[in-house]
Amino acid sequence: MSQASALEEKKTKEMTLVGAITSGLEVMLREDERVILLGEDIGTNGGVFRATDGLQLEFGEQRVVDTPLAESGIIGTSIGLAMNGFLPIAEMQFQGFIYPAFQQIVSHAVRMRTRTLSRFTVPLVIRAPYGAGIHAPELHSDSMESLFTHIPGLKVVVPSTPYDAKGLLIASILDPDPVLFMEPMKTYRAYREDVPVEKYIVNIGEASVRQTGEDVTVLAWGNMVRLALEAARDTLEEKGIQSEVIDLRTLDPLDVPTIIASVEKTGRVVVVHEGHQTSGFGAEIIAMINDEALYSLRAPIQRVTGFDVHVPFFSIEQAYIPSAKRIGAAIEHVMNEG
Repeated sequence: MSQASALEEKKTKEMTLVGAITSGLEVMLREDERVILLGEDIGTNGGVFRATDGLQLEFGEQRVVDTPLAESGIIGTSIGLAMNGFLPIAEMQFQGFIYPAFQQIVSHAVRMRTRTLSRFTVPLVIRAPYGAGIHAPELHSDSMESLFTHIPGLKVVVPSTPYDAKGLLIASILDPDPVLFMEPMKTYRAYREDVPVEKYIVNIGEASVRQTGEDVTVLAWGNMVRLALEAARDTLEEKGIQSEVIDLRTLDPLDVPTIIASVEKTGRVVVVHEGHQTSGFGAEIIAMINDEALYSLRAPIQRVTGFDVHVPFFSIEQAYIPSAKRIGAAIEHVMNEG
């Protein structure tokens, strides 16, 4: 191996999505002593999904803090730390466990900048594993992003790839305001890709066009991006339909220009999300498209979502999750309309 090749090999490493998150946390803990991790079982045990594995051993109990089982206390403590110069990263074991902390987020974390006329900000990252498909018990598989996109002052970030997970996490840690960082559990160890080992940033608020196409725009985030790409491949092979798949990556702020440019090109749209359909974030996207690009539409927009029921137990869990087959049917349907 040449010296240049060896150097290039050292710059990147194959990582899973959860491994990329660990790498991002490690980079920032090493770079900035203000970074503190807080969460249940994140120290000795390395977290439920081992996202913090080994970090307490390397950085100590004062930087990687095992907390009591009290989500409200975790977020409340993190708010105080953030207002006093630290960069806390709070882990909710599952997004479904975040509800006891909702009051701290809504009443304090997101309002502090306005309340103090920007004298204080809350540079807080809340990590929240979410989504179905891992055979978890009740409350572990919720996809409640729409609750949080309704809160002014809170950014909502949802990576779908290992590369984006690390870059978006670092960007979130450096952001001066609160960020809910949603991690799709089903994608945690689904595949690996080359990720830089050092610090880099993926900008918050920028969508990624994962596949270009001329016929229909498919909008997705989190684990649904993989399924959307699978459906786009299948419908291209079977029907010759060219789908443009856009990974939103950030729900708030939303990359409106990228979405509208694609809609104006294709004239047809399918929105995919795992959360419940009623008042889901897909409805907000459809309203935005109707405001900005209504006359470009050749057919009514289609939604492929979870159902308006609690995520069922694992014996029928797969029936709840949007599938590539359902997405493909929506792509075909929108192509046959108008």
